[in-house]
Amino acid sequence: MNNEYRQIFDTISQGLVLVDRDMVVTDWNRWMEMHSNISASEIIGKQLFAFFPALEQKRSFIRAVKCAFSFGSFGYFSQKLHGYIFPFRNPHTGFELFPQMQQHCSLGPLRDVDGQINRLFITVQDVTEFVLYEHRLTEMTRIDSLTGLYNRRFLAQRLEEEMLRCKRHGHALSLMMIDIDHFKQINDTHGHLCGDTVLRHISRTLRDMFRKSDVVARFGGEEFVCMLPETSLDMAVILAERCRENIANSKPACANKQLTVTISIGVTNISTRETTDSLLKRADDAMYQAKISGRNCCVILPSHASSSSGLS
Repeated sequence: MNNEYRQIFDTISQGLVLVDRDMVVTDWNRWMEMHSNISASEIIGKQLFAFFPALEQKRSFIRAVKCAFSFGSFGYFSQKLHGYIFPFRNPHTGFELFPQMQQHCSLGPLRDVDGQINRLFITVQDVTEFVLYEHRLTEMTRIDSLTGLYNRRFLAQRLEEEMLRCKRHGHALSLMMIDIDHFKQINDTHGHLCGDTVLRHISRTLRDMFRKSDVVARFGGEEFVCMLPETSLDMAVILAERCRENIANSKPACANKQLTVTISIGVTNISTRETTDSLLKRADDAMYQAKISGRNCCVILPSHASSSSGLS
């Protein structure tokens, strides 16, 4: 490789690797050195798989290599399908979401003066920042900005999907509708900033109490909905009581004051002929009954002929 091409090879802002038919590395640019912590002198002359054994087990990669040597074709590995080819540490922010660098990769044939394919090139492009940006945009469409919980739109989508799954397999699904008691009074007495503090406090408490498979969403204003897949009505009632007690016993601080906050909860479960609207309405009716029953309590409205597990 002459000096001009060498300069390009070593200063380009993506990884470039050259391998022969035995997958022995014949060149390894500085970008690859920097992100792999493997120097060119260490890896050149050795098989790529000795340093990255998982690649040898990756069928799509091996298939692309064989096609490139046999037919002169090119292979592409998008981040959306593969995440990454080389397990490099994420050098950007968002490490907790993507510990490994997200990559677009490609490979293709290199022909000699006689037109024979004796080597391949592999490119590695770091697209982690783009993936993080895309992730944040997606989160903005489904996360409530004040509370950090899922929003009503995302809840509706997930509830419809989960109901179809439960009906197909006969699994249990329960729902809680939660309302903060006397929330207008909190806003009127202590101000809207304190109201926001209470909303965030209750949101954190609810989020910490449920599983990752559950969906806890801000339904609107001071109302929340908790969707509980694979949860019987009996278990949902136990969880609802635990939520109510935890909120009543906690004291969110605002303007140097500790506030006493309670919630009213309606609990129901799915039936065989259920719609999302009917399920939400029954949970809302149960929550309304809790309100008129004195607040700071749970009311259960089971689906017709409900059993404690599965669909009714």
